[in-house]
Amino acid sequence: MRLAERMSRLGTETAFDVLVKARALEAQGRDVVHLEIGEPDFDTPQNIRDAACRAINSGYTHYGPAQGLPEFREAIAEYISESRGMEVSPGEIAVTPGAKPIMFFGILACVDEGDEVIYPNPAFPIFESVINFVGAKPVPVPLKEEVDFRFDLDALRDSVSDKTRMIIINSPQNPTGGFLLKSDLEAIAELAIKHDVIVMSDEVYSQIIYDEAKHESIAALPGMKERTIIIEGHSKTYAMTGWRLGYAVTTADLAEQIAKLMVNSNSCTAAMVQMAGLEALRGPQDAVKEMVAELKRRRDAIVSGLNAIEGITCKNPLGAFYVFPNVTAMPMGSDEFAEHLLQEYAVATLSGTAFGKYGDGYLRLSYAGSMESIKKGLERIAEAVVKLNN
Repeated sequence: MRLAERMSRLGTETAFDVLVKARALEAQGRDVVHLEIGEPDFDTPQNIRDAACRAINSGYTHYGPAQGLPEFREAIAEYISESRGMEVSPGEIAVTPGAKPIMFFGILACVDEGDEVIYPNPAFPIFESVINFVGAKPVPVPLKEEVDFRFDLDALRDSVSDKTRMIIINSPQNPTGGFLLKSDLEAIAELAIKHDVIVMSDEVYSQIIYDEAKHESIAALPGMKERTIIIEGHSKTYAMTGWRLGYAVTTADLAEQIAKLMVNSNSCTAAMVQMAGLEALRGPQDAVKEMVAELKRRRDAIVSGLNAIEGITCKNPLGAFYVFPNVTAMPMGSDEFAEHLLQEYAVATLSGTAFGKYGDGYLRLSYAGSMESIKKGLERIAEAVVKLNN
């Protein structure tokens, strides 16, 4: 079957490709340590699961509004208003099956062929994929290890042109765990206002932050609410990856356009899932606090363990559940090293190049798995490095 040319411009997530390889090794009897997939190993909290069951038994099994159930959008508006310090109404919310559709729909609705979109690199690969798919030009701005994987603001300013339509930011960040400071957000907002640019702000890790870090949203800055698309969702915070529940916070006009795209693609997000999501927001948050505390413990273990391996250095991330160790001292490139760890030591990791060209020389490891798997993975990586260097 002949495919449309645009399909050649659509990328993928390397994490799932590596997972397939890892599963194939497991089918051969290998004991694989999974550090490649960004999925919390925690169960969805019981109160959320109970709410879903109640919703099913109460008849929430039919079509709902394309923009999302009114009661769920009301809960989201309350949550965003309180957590971001800005007034949000239910009409400024669009609910989707997962947060990824917001990336797709937001770019599709706002970016024309030939426009330019600035995005961080390394970054979640779907951003670049969708920019290419719509026929726009991706303009990568490197995240620098020397500034804790934040933007070089001068490089960012130099990347803006009269064709720039959108700037994408992500904080806390996948894959580096980097965290934008308020001063960074203010500089980006100044650029956006000056050049009349939309900002897509991926904030799905907003509740998974450590130490003294405090999440700030660029949308709350003066003049930015009307030009920002916040991407949020329940997958990470509430361990609901398989439920597929995300949402956009943006202008009422754009929320309606996203709903139109929903009508043309998914019809609506499952009603019983939205009712579970409502309980997640309004119910007790103890499970979230416990999960973040445990993730911090795992972060501390993996960072100290990696830094104890001669030839590997690793920054201490302030958010999300990823580390991005520097492996440039290894006698092979990061792609080859990641493949070596998988095939020879049964440790599944991702090369930094899976997240863009500026990820070369790094690996991404997820510490969302158990402490046992983290320790086992560190032992195997240390063994691999010793043998490579001897």
